[in-house]
Amino acid sequence: MTTVWVPCDSAARSVGADEVAAALGQAMADTTIVRNSSRGLFWLEPLVEVEVGGERLGFGPVTADDIAGLVEARFWKGGDHPLALGPVAAIPYLARQDRRIFARAGLHDPLDLDAFVAGGGLAGLERALATDPAAIVEEVVTSGLRGRGGAGFPAGIKWKTVAEQDAPQKIIACNADEGDSGTFADRMVMEGDPFTLIAGMAIAGLAVGATTGYVYIRSEYPDAIATMRRAIAAMTGAGWLGDDIRGSGRAFDLIVRRGAGAYICGEETSMLESLEGKRGEVRAKPPIPAIAGLFGAPTVVNNVLTLAAVPDIMAGGGEAYAAAGSDTSRGTQPFQLAGNVKRGGLVEAPFGITLRELIEEFGGGTASGRPFRAAQIGGPLGGYADASLLDLPMTYEGLAAHDLMLGHGGIVVFDDTVDMAAMARFAFEFCAIESCGKCTPCRVGAVRGVEAMDKLIAGDQTQRAIIDDLCELMVDGSLCAMGGLTPNPVRSALRLFPDDFEKSRKVA
Repeated sequence: MTTVWVPCDSAARSVGADEVAAALGQAMADTTIVRNSSRGLFWLEPLVEVEVGGERLGFGPVTADDIAGLVEARFWKGGDHPLALGPVAAIPYLARQDRRIFARAGLHDPLDLDAFVAGGGLAGLERALATDPAAIVEEVVTSGLRGRGGAGFPAGIKWKTVAEQDAPQKIIACNADEGDSGTFADRMVMEGDPFTLIAGMAIAGLAVGATTGYVYIRSEYPDAIATMRRAIAAMTGAGWLGDDIRGSGRAFDLIVRRGAGAYICGEETSMLESLEGKRGEVRAKPPIPAIAGLFGAPTVVNNVLTLAAVPDIMAGGGEAYAAAGSDTSRGTQPFQLAGNVKRGGLVEAPFGITLRELIEEFGGGTASGRPFRAAQIGGPLGGYADASLLDLPMTYEGLAAHDLMLGHGGIVVFDDTVDMAAMARFAFEFCAIESCGKCTPCRVGAVRGVEAMDKLIAGDQTQRAIIDDLCELMVDGSLCAMGGLTPNPVRSALRLFPDDFEKSRKVA
């Protein structure tokens, strides 16, 4: 019997994957249709795959109207068709990547635990169960893994701090409130390979002595919430979670919590407040969550990509993981290409790859075909890079040298029609809307920033000094990164594109 794979990822479904699967089912009654996860090649979605001669051949982007032609061409035999892509693994966009977190993306049904185990997905957790907790922490320290959510704090140091606390209860909290513009890697993990995240959280629990974990998922991700809950139930039923994991005498349970759509809850202490049933609002530090976090217990707070990297580290060893990357940026980073780019999608590559490689070689340049002008790196609070920075290595230290940040790895591309003054104004506006309101520099500074920016755009150049003062105040006085990082896109836009703030731009 023929097996055909059609993605169940919400990105693929948004462009008709469900309709494609239904049309295939009607046209080929004797076919097994597997709803696999997306491979992250979004410009090819829905990407239909079929195995021929031991290779998975791809066809895409496929619509329901294309099914009749595919069947007529006998695509399941590798028949010629305009949508034929050849072996999926050989597609240059995919072949050039170094996939570790996303090594299993697209290979099978995301909830097929047997396939996950057969593919070695639980090797890291199995090793952790047979390893002393302190040794697990040391593997993560050796790996050089840093937080993939924003600040890039060394994960192993955070784990060691929690492990050293003498407390009756410790907790693992996964921040899956993926709210940055142009990012989708967390969603892809949770919808496409949820067992990897679960294994990573279980390993973290074993390492620091935590028996409970929480996954805080944004409300805008209903498919991810449903998939994670089903995956947790499957892992529990198979004995990989619970009071006695696989007879080891060690315990770990997971709970999914739905966020309420507040961007500020991407900040760790606001997320903890929300998990406790309170208003999502920043906590003053100290104490840090590693000492007094959720419900006052020492808490490891990491994001999805950080925790999803842990199984690979435990399976292959910290030194092997650290061999990829450069300087203090070790391992791989899932970059997410979005905006005005021809081939948007996910690119997992070692740190050190350049912005040019990502945008031009993987992304294919702008979707409009017009000249590249800017890329925003690290979400709505990240700074802008212009064409002079295209050869910048994508590392924590390389970006910091130019007052840029990696953040969650999102890259939003703009062509030469973008109005950078409008983009700078949006940064202030976004902060004004999303601020939790606890501290004055963020709450008031962002509102005043919008007002000053409107006057500057209208021609009042005296507002430039006011904006500079506001940015300095927000950086130095805000309680958290919401207010502290908002000046990043404003300052970089003013520095790199001054003409946009002095007169109306006219683009041919």
